[in-house]
Amino acid sequence: MDTGSPKLEKPEGAARDWTVPQNWDAFSEEEHSVWDLLFERQSEQLPGRAAEEFLQGLDVLQLSRPGIPHFRELSNRLGEETGWSVVAVPGLVPDEVFFEHLANRRFPAGNFIRRRDQLDYLQEPDVFHDVFGHVPMLADPVFADYMQAYGEGGLRSMEFGAIHKLARLYWYTVEFGLIRQPGGLRIYGAGIVSSHGESVFSLDSDSPNRIGFDLERVMRTEYRIDDYQQTYIVIDSFEELLETTQNTDFAPLYSRLETKSDLPVTTILPEDDVITRGTQSYAAAQAAAE
Repeated sequence: MDTGSPKLEKPEGAARDWTVPQNWDAFSEEEHSVWDLLFERQSEQLPGRAAEEFLQGLDVLQLSRPGIPHFRELSNRLGEETGWSVVAVPGLVPDEVFFEHLANRRFPAGNFIRRRDQLDYLQEPDVFHDVFGHVPMLADPVFADYMQAYGEGGLRSMEFGAIHKLARLYWYTVEFGLIRQPGGLRIYGAGIVSSHGESVFSLDSDSPNRIGFDLERVMRTEYRIDDYQQTYIVIDSFEELLETTQNTDFAPLYSRLETKSDLPVTTILPEDDVITRGTQSYAAAQAAAE
């Protein structure tokens, strides 16, 4: 998703919907090796941390097979579960293209992988973030429906000039969401499950706030893209997330948001469902270092 970035130019060779052939045979042995290294350390770390739906998706989609997944084979397995497919794109795509893919149950995945010296951070999402981070959740029927509903809502949001507000919902759920499950808080956001460091920080650190989900509050809350999160939003169930998205009339919500100020990432409101009030020690240490 490309909200807030300069206008993108479609790369040469990309189709009208910005897709490109995956050209799986062109991946080098080193690139497959980087995938295997990333996969091994995350799959060892996530049991007891990731949502059950995510772990089940890893198994159902057979993502433990060595090497970067072949999108055609992956799409066949995913399609049998929820009707979704994975399509290759050269990198970030414009918002309207992204929403159109989601609305039609296609997930656009970057057709490149980070270098070995970039294991712990890459600003632009690569195939590991997109496939390992996002695709297992698309094997869950409820979350798969939520992602389609989000894409449809994204297309409508363009009529109201409200993409930047809706992007916050994606950020705090799809990318960096937590969920309450019987064993405690669990990770489902792709930005966390694909990150070796944030998989630990998001659940174990006393620094960030963890706040219960409220749609309007989420859409008022700013975020930063270049470091660990200072606030995580926690849902009670994926059914709640889907129902809220499907049953909300967003047009008056967008109008109401225009009359309210944005909230800095560390804000806690009196009406918030505060699960953990963070110390913000990590953010303070980073600020001091700068």
